Amino acid sequence: MTDKSTQTRKATHRVYSVSGEGKSAYWQLLGHAVPNSDGLGFNLLCNAMPIGNARMVMREIQPKDDPAQGRFA
Repeated sequence: MTDKSTQTRKATHRVYSVSGEGKSAYWQLLGHAVPNSDGLGFNLLCNAMPIGNARMVMREIQPKDDPAQGRFA
């Protein structure tokens, strides 16, 4: 659930589902994270959820991040 204050703040992190390890890992963009106004947590806004043995990873947004590349350093 989002509120008006969440919608006006900018996302600082992306949320991914990651399956596999190392260079063969597959990263699927799930959504993004917006910091709470008190700075103590995040609201996760996801368009999908991982299934199976995938793990969720939250990474700070970097200019080099490109979902088309599939893997992020």
